[in-house]
This record gives sequence, C-alpha cells and structure tokens, in this order.
Amino acid sequence: MITIDTDYIQQMSMQLANYEVQGALARLERNEASYKAQLDALGKLRSALTTFSSELRKLKSGGSSMLVNSARFSQEGYATATVSPKASAGRYQFFVEQLASAHQIALAGSQLQSQAEDGKTLTIALGTEDSKQFQLSITLDSGLYDENGELSLQRLAAAINDHADNKGIKAAVLRSGGDTYLLLTSEESGADNRIWIDGDAAAGVETRELSPAQDAIVHAGSGAERIELRSSSNRFDNIIDGVSITFSKVYAEGEVPLVVDIARDDDAIRNKVQSFVDAFNALKSSFDSLTASGGENSARGGLAGDSSIRAIENQLNALLRAEYGTEKNRLAAYGIVADRNGRLTIDSSRLEAAIAEDPAAFDQLFTGKDNLLDSIDKLVSRYTSSANGMLTNRMDSLNQGLRRLDREFEAIQRQYDNYYNRYLRQFTAMMQAMQAIQQTHGLFG
Repeated sequence: MITIDTDYIQQMSMQLANYEVQGALARLERNEASYKAQLDALGKLRSALTTFSSELRKLKSGGSSMLVNSARFSQEGYATATVSPKASAGRYQFFVEQLASAHQIALAGSQLQSQAEDGKTLTIALGTEDSKQFQLSITLDSGLYDENGELSLQRLAAAINDHADNKGIKAAVLRSGGDTYLLLTSEESGADNRIWIDGDAAAGVETRELSPAQDAIVHAGSGAERIELRSSSNRFDNIIDGVSITFSKVYAEGEVPLVVDIARDDDAIRNKVQSFVDAFNALKSSFDSLTASGGENSARGGLAGDSSIRAIENQLNALLRAEYGTEKNRLAAYGIVADRNGRLTIDSSRLEAAIAEDPAAFDQLFTGKDNLLDSIDKLVSRYTSSANGMLTNRMDSLNQGLRRLDREFEAIQRQYDNYYNRYLRQFTAMMQAMQAIQQTHGLFG
C-alpha cells in the first residue's frame, strides 16, 4: 500500500516553486546589491566632499585672509597679542606702569549686624563720584534676619545680587578666622567702576579697600616724550592698527621696556597652505578608491566607470589650475602643483619667495573676489546640497529603486506561494490517485 509522504510532497513543491522564480529572484538580488553598493559609495563620496568643504571653511574662520601676522615679545610673561592679517608691521616699545583692577571692598560683618535695625537702608552705587552707572538700595527687614533675629550676611549678599537695579556688582561673604565681611566686587575693572557705599545701615561701619578701581597705564616709547595710554582693562584694543595687546605684568622704573615685533608669520601661512593641500589630497584618495577599476591586487570601487563622478574631479582640478584676480595668479605660481598621481605638493622655498614678492596677490588667490576657496565651496555645494544636490538626487533615486525592488520581491514571494500551493495540490492529488489505484488492484489481486 502506498503511503502519502507529506514531507516529500512539500520538498518537491518547494524545489519546483523555487525553479519557477529563481531567474527573476536572481535579477532582483543583483539589482539590489548594485543599488546598495552605489548608495554606500555615494554616501562616502558625499561625506568626503563635505569634509573637504568644511576644512576649507576653517581656513577662512576668524577672518578672510590666508596671510598671518604675529607678535614676538622681547620678554615672556608680560603680554599677549592678537594680530590681524592687515596689522602694521614694525617694532614697538611699551612700558607698563600699572595694571587695571576691579574695585573690591569689604564691610565689617559684626558692625553691620550690631547696628542693624528694621527700616535702615544700605545704598550701593557704581561709577565715579560725579557720574553713577546705577544705584540700588536695600531696606533692612525681617526677611534679612536669621532664626536668632540677627542680620544674615548671606541673605544680605543674596538680596544685593538679586536686586533688579544691580548691573555690575557681586556680593559675597568673606570669612577670616572668627571675623566675617560683606565682600563687594565690581564686575568690570577700571577707574570708572568704583563702588560707593551710603545709607544709615552702613554708617560707622569699617570698610576696607582690598583692590582699587584703577585703569591700566602703559607708555608707548621709552624716551622722555613717551605717550601715556590708558584702558579700563588690561587689553588695549587696536593699540596699533590691527594689533590688540593684553598686558599682564608691571615694569619697575629703570627696567628695559617691552619690545614687540609685528611681522608676517611665514610658518603659520605655510601651515594654512599645507592644510589646504592635505584636505584636497584626502579627497583625491577618496575619489581614487571609489572609482578604482579594480584588479588582481585591488578592489573595484563602487563608482568605477561613473562618468558623472569623474566630472566632479575634473571640475575641481580645473579650479586648481585657474587664475584668480590677476593673470597667472594661480596655485602653480606659489609652488603648489599636482604630482603624476594628481596629488598636490608644496615647494616651500618657492611658496615663501612668491608670498614675499606679492603677499596681496597670494591673498587674492585664496580669499579675494571669486577666489579659489569660495569657488570650490560653491562647486561642492552643488553636489552635496541636501535640497537638490546631484549626489542627493542620485541617492534619492537609488532609494526609490530599492523601495521598488522591495515591492517586486513581495510580488515574487506571492508568485512563489502560488507555485508552491499549485504543486502541492498536484503532488497530493497524484499520490492520492496512486494510492486509490493500488487499493483497487488489491481487490482483484
């Protein structure tokens, strides 16, 4: 007697159903793998282009010049400087007579507490004797007293700090041994930021000046005709055209003045150029890897043979060879050229000589009107823009293709199910028929 083998029927049905859809399934899988490989490669290229553009923007951060000036001091520890690319080169002498300081006073806490009475006022002002920037008044009341009924210096300090009219004074409690003080400090230094105390709550209270309200005084030059310069802070903005100096140490009379040399910083400029070259070469490496044709010892790139990607590289190379500002004002004129592999190199001696000859032209190349950096940035943006950039559009198209493939995979799955169920019915019916024939044969056997 024939027994119906359901496992065999299912196995055969699966094999035949797979055979029916395997061609279409293989095609979809190849397309899916191709789309995903392209997506991955385009994502890497977009990331590389974005990184490249970001590195170029760093070159222009804080200003719009590739030129760098620096300050060199005859003595360390006396000052620091911020120097703009357009600073006036030269040698300058300065004598620091006094540094600026913020006014700070301390009121004896025990005296404030001993004479505290409800209704008394403490008036605090900031400014000069003739011109006050602001004034605030604190009226003593129960809210400023502790649980023992004594004036709380902490609460008083908080009331000063939180006062709506306070625009520049910080209050705190200072402790020294068994003594306490109400400490008041101006937030800004300079003679115009003196703290003034008044009111009956402060009458007779000992007040100590811990730090005077004074300007920084610096003398330009070293002779008898030297010029006195004043600043409310230790920073002298634009003390020389394009130069701001912050002084940090006072000179004693008779000491040699501080000498400051302002000059072009060739090392810093070369570092900027090197950053540009490194950024481009990193991008070049990405292009080479993604468009590689492949071989015995190398993998084929995800964008190999893609003419549109090569077009991007060609456009970049064209910008590197272009002239900016004046005739022949291009990278090659400064010793920045491509080697046989398309990577940029720097001839340092040629670079320094060309900059020294015409620093304005060098700056024009990188940061002038329609300059190299901006031209590259605009080109890259056309490809990387999230709105309608070419790479974005291609990636969107590929993602749409993957979604379409998902629907086709679902359709093939439905076809497979139909084939499987049809073969399952056919094999089952055949086995049932064979079983019936054997049973009939047995009756007449």
